[in-house]
Amino acid sequence: MIGNATFRHDNTALLAVTSVEAPVVVSSADFDERLAPSLKRLHLSKRLLERVAGVTERRWWSPGTAFDDAAIEAGAKALAEAGIEPGQIGLLINTSVTRRNLEPSVAVKIHHGLGLPSSAMNFDLANACLGFVNGITLAANMIDSGQIKYALIVAGEDAQGTQEATFARLNRPDSTREDYLREFATLTLGSGAAAAVIGPADEHPGSHRILGGVSRAGTQHHELCVGGVDGMFTDAKGLLDGGLELVVTAWNEAHKDGWNWTSMDRYVTHQVSTSYTNAIIKAVNLVRSRVPITFPRWGNVGPASLPMTLAQEAQSLSQGDRVLCMGVGSGLNTTMMEIAW
Repeated sequence: MIGNATFRHDNTALLAVTSVEAPVVVSSADFDERLAPSLKRLHLSKRLLERVAGVTERRWWSPGTAFDDAAIEAGAKALAEAGIEPGQIGLLINTSVTRRNLEPSVAVKIHHGLGLPSSAMNFDLANACLGFVNGITLAANMIDSGQIKYALIVAGEDAQGTQEATFARLNRPDSTREDYLREFATLTLGSGAAAAVIGPADEHPGSHRILGGVSRAGTQHHELCVGGVDGMFTDAKGLLDGGLELVVTAWNEAHKDGWNWTSMDRYVTHQVSTSYTNAIIKAVNLVRSRVPITFPRWGNVGPASLPMTLAQEAQSLSQGDRVLCMGVGSGLNTTMMEIAW
């Protein structure tokens, strides 16, 4: 394999990773009540979200709170935790799937809200649930090259509007069991926000080195999960099978190129469901106790899922711990990235 089989970073570190949890708790039991007419008509049992996906609850924003406001809040927290002033940021990458308009970018409001300087480049990077990790990779390359010194990566997600539209569609008298199964994944989504600051490792002793990793594309599966403002439609089995194949391929390629991830201290994965997590653990033989689980109470928060989970785990990680971030995004794409804590 030639090209970007694997990648390594020379002098980039994670200085801070933070999250903002949406405050309104919405249980899967609440969703069952909203869908009670169709569940009864289609002879579908309640508690499928809990039993099949393992999602007990997810969160929505309070009325009046926008997803990009939450991304601004997460970014401000990350800057404060890292001890970096807004004027020092040379790059802002917004990786949110949620967006209000096709243009301008979501990043421009966040750039303005954080008071970043005119010299700070800013743009959206969209790659489904993998966007945040892709953003870190891109920014790390720019730091290593000397083009920028500090970067801020953010994601803010709002699942409520999409889920409200899904309720209305599934409760129509002509909806079918197939419709419910195709839109089941939409009901597992959640709202939240996350941010990370990265910068030069040699100027921040004790920071968390971003070592590098592997990226792989399986774009023959680009029609298995298609999402829009009104809903997300998936082929769950095809998505799981294609994702597992891609993860195993990337894992094996990385090990052939000198990486060794068989005994990490923590495996921080993108959060989807019980079946997805169990399948990943089995496919590459991860130590189950080292895989933190947040989807039962947050749901799938898109690209914010992985950094929100990492922010939670940061409290229990020790210097020298080895952390592997692992994500798969619709399309399909996968990336694994090692961080030396």
